Formats: sequence, C-alpha cells, structure tokens
Amino acid sequence: MPQKRRSQSWAELKQAGNNSFKTGQYGDAISFYSQAIEVLKKSGQKNQEDLGILYSNRAASYLKDGNCSECIKDCSVSLELVPFGIKSLLRRATAYEAIERYRQAYVDYKTVLQIDCNLPAAHDGTNRMTKALTEIDGPSWREKLPPIPTVPMPVKEKFLQTANSTVTAQQSRINGSKQVGGDMKKAKLLKEEGNAFVKKGQHKKAVEKYTQSLSQDPSEVTTYTNRALCFLSLQMYKEAVKDCEEALQLDPANIKALYRRAQAYKELKNKTNCVEDLNSLLKIEPNNTAAQKFLQEVLRMK
Repeated sequence: MPQKRRSQSWAELKQAGNNSFKTGQYGDAISFYSQAIEVLKKSGQKNQEDLGILYSNRAASYLKDGNCSECIKDCSVSLELVPFGIKSLLRRATAYEAIERYRQAYVDYKTVLQIDCNLPAAHDGTNRMTKALTEIDGPSWREKLPPIPTVPMPVKEKFLQTANSTVTAQQSRINGSKQVGGDMKKAKLLKEEGNAFVKKGQHKKAVEKYTQSLSQDPSEVTTYTNRALCFLSLQMYKEAVKDCEEALQLDPANIKALYRRAQAYKELKNKTNCVEDLNSLLKIEPNNTAAQKFLQEVLRMK
C-alpha cells in the first residue's frame, strides 16, 4: 500500500490517485482517493464539487478493480453532491450493467442522453439495455422501469457552456502548438545534437541542445528523460525531478522517467518518494532487474 506522506493536501493526494490510476495501480488509487476524501472532509471546506469528483474518481478505480458494488455506492454519493454528473452516471450505469441490474443501468444511460444526446457510450448502453430488457420482460419492459429523472434545463445549459469552452480551448492549443512549436524537424535535429554530446560526456552542452529542442517541440517525452539524465550527471537533482515529472505527465507509464526520478530522489535523501517510484515502475515492468536491485539498495538505506 502507498505510504501516506506528512502534510499532504487533499489536492496532492488526489493527484497521486490520478497518477496511480493512469498507470493501472487501481488499489493504490483507491487508497489515495480515500485519504483525499478524509482530508477534505476534515478541512471543513464545503466544497461539494471537489468532494464529488473525488468520489467519482474512486468509483472509477473500483470499477477498474472489478468492485461494482463500491463503484455504485461512490457514484451515488457523488451524484448527491453534484447532481447529474455525466461521469458518475456513466460509471454507475456500467457497474449496474456488469451485475445485470439492467433497469437501473437503462435509467442512468437515458439520463446521460438528456444531458448529452451525442455521447456514443450512452447510446450504445441504452441499446444494449433495451435488447436485454426486451428479452427478459418482453414488449412491456418499459412498464417495469424505475422512474427516469428529468434533467433540469440549467444543468443542460451548464454542460453546453462547458463543452463549448473545452472545444475552444482545444482549438487554441492546436493553433498555439502550430505557431509556437512549429518546426518539428528542427526539434529532432537539436535533440540528435544533444544525444551526440551525451555520448561524448558533454552534459552541459547536451542540456542546452535539449532545452532548445523542447522550445520547438515541448511534447517530446524522450527529450525530457534525456535532459533528466544530463541533470543527474551534473548533480542538478531538483531539475532532474522536474523533467521526469514533465515526461510522466505526457506518458504516466514511462519507465525511464520513473527510474531517473527515483535516482534523483535518492540523491535528495527522499527515500519515501524514491521507493514509491521504483514500486510504480515494478508494477508496470515486474522483471526489471535494474529497478529490483536499486529498490533493494534503497530499502537498506537508513
């Protein structure tokens, strides 16, 4: 189980849960989200939306872990805090479907379609439930359904506003990347120049080239992990951690980023984070002998 760090805020615990979820560590994600829920509750903040998201995230982890009953419970709590949350409705519908509670699943899928009539997952779910219920109850299956709630107009309007702003933001990012990043070929050439300097052991010059490369293409994961390697050689451990974090945001299961961040944490005397990164790595790649040896070495540290 993950170790609870001192003075972690609910937001930090939530982020740890998100990271664990992305790398398939659903048990760890559940633990982090549970801690985040407790911290947020104890803080006295009446932030229903944040609490609702935490319950919904934990529900997603339970669903991935095959625990449908706990998923349903958490989705229901989330929907009490934030009524008509699409993610919670879909997750609960999926869990209901998995345990063959088709009427409840149908109601949740149909509720989602009132909010977003273009969502394929909700359409597909509704069609599956219609077929299943017709087979079970015959032509009069609709008469046996629980009531389907009517989604208030303000909820629909809020969803539309959020959806529109998301599309606008995505378009801005696409346009921005075309303008800012621009030259992918130049980024690749600069990266290759950096690689050549690394082979010669000229790590400072390599850092300069990698930095220039990232100014052209800030989405290249290996450039961050390569620069992190240079920072380790230059004993710039905090910078190495930052680069590995950038890489892990782009690729949460990146082995090199986890290993190199663990190396940096070791040098920074942060044993807890070092062990956590190595355990995360070994969950993704259990037979990584270098990580196994490194972990044993770190565990012997006082």
